[in-house]
Parts: sequence; structure tokens; C-alpha cells
Amino acid sequence: MSDTPESAGESPYRTGYEPIEEVIVTTGNEIAGHDIVGYLAIVRGIVVRATSLGKGIIGSFKALGGGNISEFTDVCEAARHDAYQQMIAHARAVGADAIIGMRYDATEFAQGSTEVLAYGTAVKIIPRPR
Repeated sequence: MSDTPESAGESPYRTGYEPIEEVIVTTGNEIAGHDIVGYLAIVRGIVVRATSLGKGIIGSFKALGGGNISEFTDVCEAARHDAYQQMIAHARAVGADAIIGMRYDATEFAQGSTEVLAYGTAVKIIPRPR
């Protein structure tokens, strides 16, 4: 049995965990042990998400008491995860081996709706000679 969040019955984005699979993703500008041999494109994923009526009502009542509002956190985490997955799909479509300089950006799009953008630079890499 694996020790991944999925095997524990958890959703990967709830634990802050985004697996690095065939496309390496880093917030840095280098890939350890590799040389960047080509810059392909700025890749992105964008999601506009709103709370459901039920979560919005529950979250609004919880907001009166202050503190963390898990209903809103769930919506934000799901939006980031979905934007990340779209960015990965975009990188695969352009033939990237990795994404460097990855960032998230979030903006209130309309009352109760938030835009989440995941973006970075898609690159080709080769292992560095030892």
C-alpha cells in the first residue's frame, strides 16, 4: 500500500500535495541535476469558482464568529488544484518536460466568485552530465 494522500482516503489538494509525475514543476528557475535546453511557452490553468448555495450560507454564518472557514477553504483548494491540473495539461500539450517559475494568482472575479490562475514557463530539459 502506498503512503500517498489518496491511499489514506484524502484528497491530494487538501494536504497541499501536488504530485510531480511526468512534468516536473518548481517555483524555482532551475531543475536540480538537469540543464534547460529550450523554453517553450508560458503555460497556464485558470478556474473561476464560486461557493455553492449551501457552503455559502454555512460559511457566512461561520464568518460571524471569525476564524478559519473550512467551507470557503475547500472551494479555494479545489480551485487551485483544478488550475494546477489545467496548467499541467497545457505543458504536456506543448511537449514540456518541466515547468519553472510556477506561481498561483487569485482575484475576486465577482461577488462570491474567485479566479485562480496557475502559471509558469514550460521548458525542455536534459540530465546534466556527471
